Amino acid sequence: MSDRFHTVLLLGPPGSGKGTQGKILGAIPGFFHCACGDVFRRINPNTELGRVFIDYSSRGELVPDEVTIRAWCEHIRAQVTLGAYKPESDVLVLDGIPRNVDQARLMEEHIDVSRIIELYCGDEEKMIERLRRRALKENRMDDTKEEVIRNRWDVYRAETEPVLAHYDDSLISRVDAIASPAEVFAGVLGEAIPVQNAHYQRANAASAC
Repeated sequence: MSDRFHTVLLLGPPGSGKGTQGKILGAIPGFFHCACGDVFRRINPNTELGRVFIDYSSRGELVPDEVTIRAWCEHIRAQVTLGAYKPESDVLVLDGIPRNVDQARLMEEHIDVSRIIELYCGDEEKMIERLRRRALKENRMDDTKEEVIRNRWDVYRAETEPVLAHYDDSLISRVDAIASPAEVFAGVLGEAIPVQNAHYQRANAASAC
């Protein structure tokens, strides 16, 4: 078997629900969910890497892609050591990373992308309204501002949407993010289960050799 992690990527604009769908998928045996936010939250500020993160964030600057991927690698290795993620049997589900094409290139030596599930939205205004309602519910007042929401969409279009073009079209499936949460998850699961089944079969074949 390849040393790279068999991976499903969840991509979609702000408000598409990829974090929620990733968490639900990660609760199913055979999948391990990792969000970029998980990586950042668990960085030890007393380590050399943690100090680098603090240095950039304290200046209001984006952390360089190389540092982000290094932090991601350390986080994944820790999850393997703890037994939370078992690469031989689990498919890795990523959301929020890779955030851009440079990160996708840096991650090529670490992940084998078997499927990309794009949570797409044909009606931007509906998604903006969804984000506004979610921000009010979660008391995130800055995110209720339309200019803030639209800026997040602009950043997604400029940085993350091009990630789709980095991969072969045959790997990409689209699920309508405007549908009900149950319908969205049914679509996501329908694309992810064949990947998990194939990974399980490869693992069994390798162990039989």
